[in-house]
Amino acid sequence: MSSPADRSFPTTIDAFHRGRFMIVQPAEGHHRAGLDAMLLAATMPDGFSGHLADLGAGAGAAGLAVLSRCADATATLVENDPAMIACARETLANSGNAAFAGRAEILDADVTLAGRARTAAGLAPDMVDHAIANPPFNDARDRRTPKAARAAAHVIDAGTLAAWIRTAAAIVRPGGRFGLIARPAMLGDMLVAMEGRFGGLALRAVHPRPDAPAIRVLVEGVKGSRARLTMLPPVVLHPPGSDTGFTDEADALINGRAHLRMCP
Repeated sequence: MSSPADRSFPTTIDAFHRGRFMIVQPAEGHHRAGLDAMLLAATMPDGFSGHLADLGAGAGAAGLAVLSRCADATATLVENDPAMIACARETLANSGNAAFAGRAEILDADVTLAGRARTAAGLAPDMVDHAIANPPFNDARDRRTPKAARAAAHVIDAGTLAAWIRTAAAIVRPGGRFGLIARPAMLGDMLVAMEGRFGGLALRAVHPRPDAPAIRVLVEGVKGSRARLTMLPPVVLHPPGSDTGFTDEADALINGRAHLRMCP
């Protein structure tokens, strides 16, 4: 297991799902888990009892959020940033996460690998029932985050995004599902990359307030499905006129008390 001696940066220990699990993550300079990871995890159906892959898992927030709500599920946390792997190891070793002992494992692998290299890295064909991803969400043309490590975790191009989706299609069993969260500007690239791999797509926009433009989009598809795309009602984070308090629905989703229905 990792210890503070394995890293050269400070961390925080943060409670999620109102204290039901803890995440060890960098205090600064790297990506920190938040609303995106919790909303993504909320797309997992209640009672899910299969094996999940959390692609680009970071410290493991989305994967553990699924395990927190789905008591019989197991997860592989896929990450290749050494700093985030160290945090994920400390996360799994944290005494507040004893309920997940034996249910989560870390795989050091590059999600963008393909073919034999991907399989050799441990991302085997049809290995999971469901995959989720919170990929780097800023277009490379956007303003870069000042910290280099954090910038790398927040920038993606269409080709890299397509590689993530190809990996998801390879490792999810036929009939299994793949869900991801990203900025609305990435939606076109996501749909192109998912075509022919995942069908029956379900989309939900995430709005900060009812009268504000969407800031995220949640997309889920079924491997091999030929069903048509469905646009579902949006998720609204804050009540009208507020940027702090959450709507009842958003609060329930973020804190693991509700499932956000996506694909039938």
